[in-house]
Amino acid sequence: MSDDPKTSTAKNREMMLAKAESMIDAFYAFDREHLARLLEKAGTARDQLLYYQGWAEGGNYRVLERRACVARGASEVVCAITVEDDPVLALGLDFKVTDTFTLRFDGLDIVDVTTDSNDPPIYYAARDWVKAHRPDIMAGPCAGMCAGGTTPGDCARAMTEAYAQYAASDDFPGSDDGLPTTETSD
Repeated sequence: MSDDPKTSTAKNREMMLAKAESMIDAFYAFDREHLARLLEKAGTARDQLLYYQGWAEGGNYRVLERRACVARGASEVVCAITVEDDPVLALGLDFKVTDTFTLRFDGLDIVDVTTDSNDPPIYYAARDWVKAHRPDIMAGPCAGMCAGGTTPGDCARAMTEAYAQYAASDDFPGSDDGLPTTETSD
């Protein structure tokens, strides 16, 4: 007696979803070893996600809303997680970031992970400001940022401090980008 293909497909999908949820658990629990094991077949995506996990830990990412991961097609799972983090808070923004993880599977092995977020434009402006005004950070704790760097937590903490400097500088556009800041007028 052979397995019903629909049952087999549904079971495979359940197992992929469970593995994706486990990966998200490991990521936000900052369990580097477990995350590395789950990503052992993910090639360069493994190192990139481990770096990002270190950044998230250094940036004090706190999960605010965790939606269930969703299967998309036969070999892809998408997980969207809304967080609060120190780098965004340092900019004085009342904004919650949603990180979206897209996992690609070969059977039950995670073979690729990409991430995307809805960071506001001011976040990227802050990063550019740090590159221009704080080259010591880019050459120090952020050397090799997202490209083989070894101190993602230190980088996140240094960038958070520099983002606060940017927010206090004359270069900061305030709420011109349409996002409210924590500043009030008296």
